[in-house]
Amino acid sequence: MPSRVLLVRHGQTQWSLSGRHTGRTDVPLTEDGRRTAVLLGERLAGAPWNGLPDTEVRTSPLRRAAETAELAGFGGRAKEWDALLEWDYGDYEGLTPAQLQERAPGFFIWRDGVPGGEPLSALAARADEVVDWARGAPRDVLVFGHGHFLRTLGARWLGLDPSFAAALRLDPASLSVLGWAYGRPALERWNDTGHLG
Repeated sequence: MPSRVLLVRHGQTQWSLSGRHTGRTDVPLTEDGRRTAVLLGERLAGAPWNGLPDTEVRTSPLRRAAETAELAGFGGRAKEWDALLEWDYGDYEGLTPAQLQERAPGFFIWRDGVPGGEPLSALAARADEVVDWARGAPRDVLVFGHGHFLRTLGARWLGLDPSFAAALRLDPASLSVLGWAYGRPALERWNDTGHLG
């Protein structure tokens, strides 16, 4: 069977809780973010995942993702990879959607991009790099990353324009699986937070 990609969005931070665009600012997990990372780890330790013993693990180097990997029980196996960094929001770093609408009424990040930051095409190119790596892996892979980047990765796994990521909601500490159906890339599981109960 071809390799699958398991995606974990990092746990909650103060900025994700308030809706602030958190690109490269290295904010820590909240207490609830740490709690949900542990719950995710407990889920992955049980059936049918059984700790994912043969899975290759990568994480964004930003501490909110790396700490999620650690608390979930994968810190010792996770290799940091800059390709998994969140979108660089440039001038919009730290702003909420409401603040962005005040600055630019009608603003839509997946269409308009971010001034002074990373172009959507560059974000998509990083996602394509991860897709290529995962499809060439001899086993399943598990990545710990960030909301907008992982949504873009989902769109690119499906071969769709990166703007399709707008339709792929992704909550903190969620589990998603990119896999295959009828020999074609598919979403096996998306934004699963059942472990948070």
